[in-house]
Amino acid sequence: MSLSMYEVSIPAFIRAFGSLSAILDKGAAFAQAQGMDPAELIQTRLVADMDPLPAQVQRASDSAKGCAARLAGIEMPSFADTETTFPELQERIARTVAFLNTIQPAQLEGSETRTIELKLRPEPVTFDGKSYLLGFVLPNFYFHVTTAYDILRHKGVPVGKRDYLGLS
Repeated sequence: MSLSMYEVSIPAFIRAFGSLSAILDKGAAFAQAQGMDPAELIQTRLVADMDPLPAQVQRASDSAKGCAARLAGIEMPSFADTETTFPELQERIARTVAFLNTIQPAQLEGSETRTIELKLRPEPVTFDGKSYLLGFVLPNFYFHVTTAYDILRHKGVPVGKRDYLGLS
C-alpha cells in the first residue's frame, strides 16, 4: 500500500501544530513563573537577521494552509500577520488546524502531478505536487516549527525533544 499525499501532509501538519501549541503554552507559563514580560519571549530572534517568534508561527501556518489549498485546488484562507501575544499565536494555530480539518483525503487524490506555481523572487517557481510537498513545503514548515521551538528553548523555556515530538 502506498502513502497518499494526504497522509504525508495534513495529519503531519496537525500533529506538529499540536506540539507547537503545547510549546507555546510552556513559553507563556515560563514567562509568568519568571515574572517576565511575555513580549520578551514573543520578540526574540535567534539572530538579528531572523524573524521573531510570531513570524515563525505565521510562516508555519502559511506553509501548511497554502500547501493544503494548492494541492486540493481550492482557495487558501488569508490570515493577517498581526499576532503579538501567546493567545493570538494560539488562535492562529487553531484557525490553521480548523482549516486543515476541512481537507478530505479525496481532495488530494492525484495532486502529486498537479502543477504548482509559486510567485517567488526573482521569478516564479513551478513544481509538480509531489516535489512541492516533499522538497519545498515540508522542509519549510518544519524549519519554522523548529525555529519557534529553538527561540523558546534559547530563552530558557524548559522544553525538550519530547515536547517537539508531542510525546510529553
